Amino acid sequence: MRSAGERRELLKAVYEEARECVRCPLHQTRTTVVFGAGNANADLMFIGEAPGANEDRQGLPFVGQAGKLLDKLLLEIGLDRREVFVANTVKCRPPNNRDPHPNEIEACQDYLRRQVDLIEPVVICTLGNFSTKLLRADNTGISRLHGRLEELLIGRRAVRLYPLYHPAAALYTPATLEALRADFLRIPELLALGPPEQPDLAHDLRELEEEEEEEELPELEEPEHSLDAAAIAAAQPAPATQLGLF
Repeated sequence: MRSAGERRELLKAVYEEARECVRCPLHQTRTTVVFGAGNANADLMFIGEAPGANEDRQGLPFVGQAGKLLDKLLLEIGLDRREVFVANTVKCRPPNNRDPHPNEIEACQDYLRRQVDLIEPVVICTLGNFSTKLLRADNTGISRLHGRLEELLIGRRAVRLYPLYHPAAALYTPATLEALRADFLRIPELLALGPPEQPDLAHDLRELEEEEEEEELPELEEPEHSLDAAAIAAAQPAPATQLGLF
């Protein structure tokens, strides 16, 4: 189990990598990378779509009108933004706030999955279509899925996935806002369930080790001449520290 401090430091390392990212064309037009913000030890994680203009300027997610609505909905269920972690499917703003392209989502998803792995949330609320479709690996739309809880394996971790309408979609549509608020009211109940049963990684590791042990190793012929210690040392590969691996 990682401590909250360890998770913060590991997340910082992923951020330092992301802020130099050039995996997709979005790096050419961004002002800053919007990595995510919040509690590194959060039980509740929100994943939106992509940064907008305000986020791109400030480097923080959900700081515009949609962010204010998110804050209000959290307060209505007794939570504060500082208690959760908020991120997006892509970390750089698409030009003119267009939808992120599939190649951009693909290039960025490794950062998101590493965030989930480090934070270890109990519940992930996907906000809107893009994050919901990405994590579910399915094209079912948010209008059919919102408010429907399911357990999902993301990387090595099982989480409770809870799709919600994106707050931006609820700003000017009363019916969508009503549905979003009703779905939000269930979040404390879902957090109280605790994390779902996790896969037995130790068992999988044991099976892998047993498979490796069963493989036959080639017999080595005895060398005709013994080597002195200096020759043996010279023949060894360079230690990890000399290869830049620490």
